[in-house]
Amino acid sequence: MSAVETKLAELGLTLPAVVPPLAAYQPAVQSGVYVYTAGQLPMVEGKLPVTGKVGAEVTPEEAKDLARVCALNALAAVKSVVGDLDRIVRVVKVVGFIASASDFTGQPAVLNGTSELLGEVFGEKGVHARSAVGVAVLPLDAPVEVEIQVEVRDRPAA
Repeated sequence: MSAVETKLAELGLTLPAVVPPLAAYQPAVQSGVYVYTAGQLPMVEGKLPVTGKVGAEVTPEEAKDLARVCALNALAAVKSVVGDLDRIVRVVKVVGFIASASDFTGQPAVLNGTSELLGEVFGEKGVHARSAVGVAVLPLDAPVEVEIQVEVRDRPAA
């Protein structure tokens, strides 16, 4: 088990299976030393545990937990491309989309679910740039969608 997956286990988490694409795209692609994920919904065992707008049907606290699930799904997508999460040099960027009620302005706090998990798992390597964007609607009426960009070593460690 990789050091990253060991850290996840210490946090009581396991890396899920890669969420299958909902349309014509790949869950993650590598270009040079960077891996970019597609937007990851908070799918758990093939289903969204909650749907709706944050600030209406979904509480900010629920949405923050869902953003954490999105981060796990993103890491699974990265692993599907690089084979070993220990190849991650750093998390470079996080972009989060939060389906928001018209008066909800707490998108950054929701996306902290992703950022905090990446910090817990990667420490200083998990510190990243990010954008938290409120949107009218997301696929399948998901409350949150997250994509990440990571830098990886060009080859597995010997």
